[in-house]
Amino acid sequence: MSQTITNAIDELEQAWEKTTLKDALRKMPETGDHSTVSLRPIERLYTPNDIAGIDFARDINFPGEPPYTRGIHPTGYRAKPWTMRQFAGFGSAFDTNQRFKYLLEHGQTGLSTAFDLPTLMGYDSDHALSEGEVGKCGVAIASREDMEVLFDGIPLDQVTTSMTINAPASMIFAFFLAAAERRGMPWAKIGGTLQNDILKEYIAQKEWIYPPRPAMRLVTDTFKFSAAEMPKWNSISISGYHIREAGSTAAQELAFTLRDGIEYVDYGIRAGLDVDEFAPRLSFFFNAHNDFFEEIAKYRAARRVWYRVMTERFNAKNPRSSQMRFHTQTAGVSLTVQQPINNIIRVAIQALAGVLGGTQSLHCDGYDEALALPTERAALIALRTQQIIAHETGVTNTVDPLGGSYFIERLTKDLEDETWEYFRKIDALGGMVEAIDLGFPQKEIHESAYQYQRAVERGDKLIVGVNAYEMDGNELGEPNVLFIDESVARLQEERLADLRKRRDASRAERALDELRRGAEDATVNTMPLLIECARADCTLGEMCDALRPVFGEYQEPDF
Repeated sequence: MSQTITNAIDELEQAWEKTTLKDALRKMPETGDHSTVSLRPIERLYTPNDIAGIDFARDINFPGEPPYTRGIHPTGYRAKPWTMRQFAGFGSAFDTNQRFKYLLEHGQTGLSTAFDLPTLMGYDSDHALSEGEVGKCGVAIASREDMEVLFDGIPLDQVTTSMTINAPASMIFAFFLAAAERRGMPWAKIGGTLQNDILKEYIAQKEWIYPPRPAMRLVTDTFKFSAAEMPKWNSISISGYHIREAGSTAAQELAFTLRDGIEYVDYGIRAGLDVDEFAPRLSFFFNAHNDFFEEIAKYRAARRVWYRVMTERFNAKNPRSSQMRFHTQTAGVSLTVQQPINNIIRVAIQALAGVLGGTQSLHCDGYDEALALPTERAALIALRTQQIIAHETGVTNTVDPLGGSYFIERLTKDLEDETWEYFRKIDALGGMVEAIDLGFPQKEIHESAYQYQRAVERGDKLIVGVNAYEMDGNELGEPNVLFIDESVARLQEERLADLRKRRDASRAERALDELRRGAEDATVNTMPLLIECARADCTLGEMCDALRPVFGEYQEPDF
């Protein structure tokens, strides 16, 4: 934009402020807080001058063209909508298998698996530390046989499968592959995603087993294995979702997630992989929070930053290496126990932001998830929310419909700039693993969460039903709550005891010994050894325990 045009717009804005705006403010002064959920101040008005430094060809361009700000697909959702992938998992593998089939029958197009806390921490269901937690926050999986039950009757070559698992991701992946093998399913035909993002555990979710560096080896071993054996499989989903749930701002979610991505690429290259061997199968996972425009801008900035990282920092040649693909989930942390029916509206708006931001797949939370795992009814409402957005709102008709908005383009650039600044700080510390060791991202998130909570308590940020429009009781109705009793734990204990009795004990012990020895040699890929353990019916806890003496266990330092 020429300086002459910029000056002319400035003059018009000043005239508007002195007349029209001044008269309006005299009659009705502005009130309330005008900032995003991230406490980012928002101007009253945005004009062409706010995007004067943005070059269309360099910074925005057309859909399907670098830097992919407007999306990686030229036609957006006109060819097909996003994958509707409801997050599901509770009780036993039998229970969750039925929920999977129910959702597929009602139009879900992809599976996403939630595991219980013992599974996430690498413990068998019959371990002493698993007591009271089996099947409570996800499905209990402790063996290859559990995995076979989980996906019984589901066409793995037709339905993509996502598994939200991190510290024991390699072990769960081994169960999945061994189960598919027993069904005669070629691994090369299976599509899906393993979350496998251990860095965000140290930053936000706090479900870890091993220290960062050996844990990163397990991640790069899955990169190598998947690159060679599974061309349709995403070997990692780099997750900002949990970073946001822990209280980060949108910019922190964006920056820490993408910097985690940089770290994974660095480690993959150090492990001997060419960047274009594995980068095309990297995927990302973002939160969709309450601030509608900030979330849309975040997704657009994410694609632009990742393109520049991959081409400028890593010199990637394959265009797919620099095209960010991501899944979105609505913000569980935004759901309220008070007036839970309101959560249906929150989820719909958040989901719409994900769609307008160009997500490749989407999960909508159940409105009752502030109370418990979603009931079947709540899960169906969440799925119908996606279907209504896809088929009734018209938002799929054009690509990046908010592209070109002065506000959206400026917000996209502001988020991008803040991301690059965080990259500079983390690089100066030596990288993300080193930054985690120093507690840098953890402290940044803690401070943001604290400031937001203070804003809520002061009433600067209003939450309907919590600090505004409260009710005595729940006139909007009490939802049913899904209750998982201890029968799941008893079933799992019986199944594990039976498995250990039936299996070839010597074969299982040999497989575990080979795994231990392989872990001691940094040149050995652990994935084939883990798959052999799964074939030999070793349990999740046994496989994780075999590596504990070699890798050690992580203890978070006091920062």
